[in-house]
Amino acid sequence: MTHALDGIRVLDLTQVMAGPFCAMLLCDMGADVIKVESPTGDSTRRMPGAVGTDSPSFNAVNRGKRGVVVDLKQQAGQDTVRRLVGSVDVLVENYRPGVMGRLGLSYEELASRHPALVYASISGYGRTGPSAGKGGFDLVAQGVSGLMSVTGEAGRPPVKVGVPITDLGAGLFAVIGILSALLARARTGRGQLVDTSLVDAGVALSVWEATQYFSGRGVPEPLGSAHRMNAPYQAMRCADGYVTVGAANDKIFRKLCDALGHSEWAGDPDYRDDAHRIRNRVALVGRIEAVMASRSRAHWLTVFDTHDIPCGPINDYAEVMADAHVRARELVVETDHPTLGHIQTLGTPLKLSETPLTPGRPAPLLGQHTDEVLSQAGFSADEIAELRRLGAVG
Repeated sequence: MTHALDGIRVLDLTQVMAGPFCAMLLCDMGADVIKVESPTGDSTRRMPGAVGTDSPSFNAVNRGKRGVVVDLKQQAGQDTVRRLVGSVDVLVENYRPGVMGRLGLSYEELASRHPALVYASISGYGRTGPSAGKGGFDLVAQGVSGLMSVTGEAGRPPVKVGVPITDLGAGLFAVIGILSALLARARTGRGQLVDTSLVDAGVALSVWEATQYFSGRGVPEPLGSAHRMNAPYQAMRCADGYVTVGAANDKIFRKLCDALGHSEWAGDPDYRDDAHRIRNRVALVGRIEAVMASRSRAHWLTVFDTHDIPCGPINDYAEVMADAHVRARELVVETDHPTLGHIQTLGTPLKLSETPLTPGRPAPLLGQHTDEVLSQAGFSADEIAELRRLGAVG
């Protein structure tokens, strides 16, 4: 075995972010992922930087896949996908609940014919509950799930998390569900339905916020860069900007006091443990920043590193992508794309010693592998030609 998912074939009926991200991770793990697109292609193909029907955004969440064009608005296109399902292990879709049923591609219909199929559904709200039929985007899900209520600074307008966290979170949870279902199938021979959503992901990621609320300590509010369970643990002002400082326990707090030249703070009753430091966080951070304001970020990062205090710069993305550690971890990879030319994209954060992931392959051109995939699924040359004449494939 070269890769963890060698021999697993995935039919990717998704678009934009959550679903494509999920399927791409499976592809990185070695699965043969077949990306099914409409004749106009996934909308991310037209995002900024596009060259023809290819864009950096599409490549970012579809690398390594094989691409086919199927028009699901046509009966012949729906029939084509039904035949393709017989040659795959996993189907991933992120249509609004009900759409796949109207296309004759519901879990119930496909599983009745292919009981070993693992069918993953990613949607805005999930397949059950009073909001199941609603569409959802990351921005909406961040609001519904509470994330926007705790992001930003107190007294300021609501802001979302800077990255599409519910899209990406739903994609990650779907990967976990698919891998779990494949493991169960290896024991039982039966597939199953994997159901997750953007709102589910946002709520599930709210671990500390839910803990605060469930324990009767009030409704969580935004804290800027501060932590609701530890203090001081946030961005701190220096003479020329900010650095992050994570004094997440009593031992590190004592080290921080020593590094700042105020060992006596560690003995102050107001700061004797995390509970008291959180309660008196504003006053404590004010005292810390009054000391740090006299010297540069570089000075304090050196001092804190010397005292073994978790700290770091606040990098912009130009600095991130040039960072020696990021590069050493292969989090930036380079590849040659037939349309976009030599491009950079994100690598994988997963490092498997025996079955390494392969994130460097470019995304497919629109319809690049249609004939190849259909032929492998048992379609004759005449059948493919007729489907193309009808406009059902491209």
